[in-house]
Amino acid sequence: MRILLTNDDGIHAPGMTVLERIARTLSDDITIVAPTSERSGAGRSLTLTRPLRLRQLGEKRFAVAGTPTDAVMMALARIMKDAPPELILSGVNRGANLGEDVSYSGTVSAAMEGALAGIPSIALSQVYAREGAGPNVSFAAAEAWGEKVLRPLLDASWAPRSLYNINFPAREPDEVLGIRVVPQGLRDYGQTEILQRTDPRGFDYYWIKLAGMPHTPAHSTDLEAAADGWVTVTPLHCDMTNHAALAATTTLYR
Repeated sequence: MRILLTNDDGIHAPGMTVLERIARTLSDDITIVAPTSERSGAGRSLTLTRPLRLRQLGEKRFAVAGTPTDAVMMALARIMKDAPPELILSGVNRGANLGEDVSYSGTVSAAMEGALAGIPSIALSQVYAREGAGPNVSFAAAEAWGEKVLRPLLDASWAPRSLYNINFPAREPDEVLGIRVVPQGLRDYGQTEILQRTDPRGFDYYWIKLAGMPHTPAHSTDLEAAADGWVTVTPLHCDMTNHAALAATTTLYR
């Protein structure tokens, strides 16, 4: 099985090393095509106003000076054109991609690009608990549970243009409760803070601080399940049509 690995944290990120180890439990045919540097929050953005630079760093290992979506496009249309991947794994992201994070996430967007091309694609992210953890994020849960959560999906029947979003909880491997299939949650980002600071030259700058997490009564979404200590698996699809509203909207134009 040919597997393409990518991410949004950059090709030299610790999570990529973890992802490669996970992938090699599934196959020896691994190609890595990832951004040269971190592109977190890039979503599905493309580089259209400047040329893309591609650098080969080793056998089947390439860095793209662009976004995660650029990297997947480069892999599919050029690097692996004659032997396309049979599976795309994106991650392991440093930090959660839960709830509406999926619409901002470069990690999920890279998997979405693969899904649009008809290739089974999975995004993987490692939640961490401590704010300001810097480089000290532990990927132990992802490494221990990665193969366990991926193997059943490889044998599953995939809907067209679909993908899976997986998050590993911020726990030691033996403290993880197991694997749960859950829907995407929703944070209240209306409470997002804009933090103001001033640089040494006297100019203001700002940081976006995302809001806290609300809880549904049944703890039924990916947000709560990951916080409770489960590996979460959420099926996603690329069709953004609100099918429930189609009929009602159609009547507005009769």
